[in-house]
Amino acid sequence: MSFKFNRGLFKCDFIDHHAVLCVPVDADVKEIRKSYLKIARRLHPDSSAAQGDAEKQLANELLSKLVNPAYETLSHEKNRTEHIFVLSQMGKRLVQESVSVELPTDVAKQLADAPNYEHVYKNAIAKIAETQYDSLQEVQHTTALVSELNLVYIMRSAGKIFAAASSPELLPEIPTNAPVVNAATVAPPPLTQRKDSVVLQYIRRAQELIAKNQLAQARVELQDALKLEPNNSRCHSLIGVVYLKQNLTTTAKVHFNRALQLDPKDHIALAGRHKIEQMTGQNKSAAKHTATSHTGGGGLFGGLFGGKKK
Repeated sequence: MSFKFNRGLFKCDFIDHHAVLCVPVDADVKEIRKSYLKIARRLHPDSSAAQGDAEKQLANELLSKLVNPAYETLSHEKNRTEHIFVLSQMGKRLVQESVSVELPTDVAKQLADAPNYEHVYKNAIAKIAETQYDSLQEVQHTTALVSELNLVYIMRSAGKIFAAASSPELLPEIPTNAPVVNAATVAPPPLTQRKDSVVLQYIRRAQELIAKNQLAQARVELQDALKLEPNNSRCHSLIGVVYLKQNLTTTAKVHFNRALQLDPKDHIALAGRHKIEQMTGQNKSAAKHTATSHTGGGGLFGGLFGGKKK
């Protein structure tokens, strides 16, 4: 038996392993394993979820063709990191290409419209996970629903503003005696809001990736942000941190200097440039065989940039 899905990420020619295991796209390995073991128990031939030969066969195929491959991919750190990176890039591409997404379910529409979408997303996934494999005949439908939520989530994480969020029927009714407002005085324009939102999303994701030492992915996020907003001092200072952590001090210094041109008080850029000056001074001292001890970059510099790689 082959399992076909025509909604959510599956519709983008992507195998949505997170939907199969019904875990959020940012789930860690412990959460993934916990979900897998729960599903595997439900699909065991002796479980209450599989009654009769037909259901036992269906349970076995669900386990072997969907659940096991999903766990095999997401339980390995390298595979999971690559999988999530592809998801992130897909979300950004769909937003940049202004892809129209049909949302046939109420829960997906709610996620598309919710201001606190991350909270709504995780609550919805957790609720669906409770019963996803209770009815084996409904597993495909339920998994497709989860994938639909995953699609909305990665697009919102990439800065997507769905039309439903600003549709006229959702706006408060204006009293007939209300004063007329000149549209030209309403600011900022929607395009600026969307661009700012996307840049902030890039910065947030980059900061999380830097904290996890996933520097290549953080650099991609910040490079994409700078394409939208080349004069953002925070983007320049953060990408300077990335380059410094990769021991590319010359490139790091360029970005720190640019950040300080845009914002002379940018504390990250100030600390970064000072760190480079320290490193340069240490190298010169070592070249002259001076008896100076190596400083590991403690305090602010150690916390922000880490020690020098050996």
